[in-house]
Amino acid sequence: MGVRHQDQEAAHGHEAEDEFFLVLEGRLLIDLEDRETVTLEPHHGYTVPRGVVHRPRAPVRTAILMVAPAGVIPTGDAEH
Repeated sequence: MGVRHQDQEAAHGHEAEDEFFLVLEGRLLIDLEDRETVTLEPHHGYTVPRGVVHRPRAPVRTAILMVAPAGVIPTGDAEH
């Protein structure tokens, strides 16, 4: 579980793994390359498909649960 307070990560992707986000509190925006931004409110989840460049950001203090296979670097693969 993570807590974000009005922050964002650099745009990144994961070539071999999907990444799932569940918002417990607050609001999470996920900017997706070549797609519309996904807005998640509490109790909403979204799976970013493998290979999709994305940038999670929180406009307010936000508690999330992020699920990905063991060994996944949350900020993306090194080549991104």
